[in-house]
Amino acid sequence: MQETIKKFKDEAQVQITNLKKDLSAIRTSRPNPALIEDIEVDVYGQKMTIKQIGSISIVPPRELVITLWDVGNVTQAARGLEDTKKGFNPQVRGNSIHINLPPLSQERRDELGKVAKSSAENIRIQVRSHRDHANKAIDKAEADKAINEDQKFKFREEVQKTVEDANKEIERLVDGKIAELNE
Repeated sequence: MQETIKKFKDEAQVQITNLKKDLSAIRTSRPNPALIEDIEVDVYGQKMTIKQIGSISIVPPRELVITLWDVGNVTQAARGLEDTKKGFNPQVRGNSIHINLPPLSQERRDELGKVAKSSAENIRIQVRSHRDHANKAIDKAEADKAINEDQKFKFREEVQKTVEDANKEIERLVDGKIAELNE
């Protein structure tokens, strides 16, 4: 039964890690390499991410610079960045691509806040789904007489505490992202 609890805790942690990745890809007033590093572009006849074909740096206050290792990929990478639905306007300068991020309007900040909250809610749903699977396994173990009723309640309580901790962490991450959006 401890294995079931451990598996549930691991799954909850994976979901929180997924949320962190999702939130890092939401644009804020500050440039962040996570905005573009996982964008796939066609180079060498295959799809590769930006971080695989060059290095990403930040030029304050709102500019990202991608320095490509192979100058021949500059055009394809710039085209790939333009094709994303993130509204980038890449400018090619030699073997680098510059992306200037304009300031966010209040309407756009609110919209991105809703995206962050939606992402968090999807993660909460996943955590609850994993909780239901863990609780079913606990109920089955009790039905099979592998654990007694007291152990069942103890294990269910541990699962619920993990869910509550995960929800607190999710809320903390979303609040941090919304605060970052409103800077």
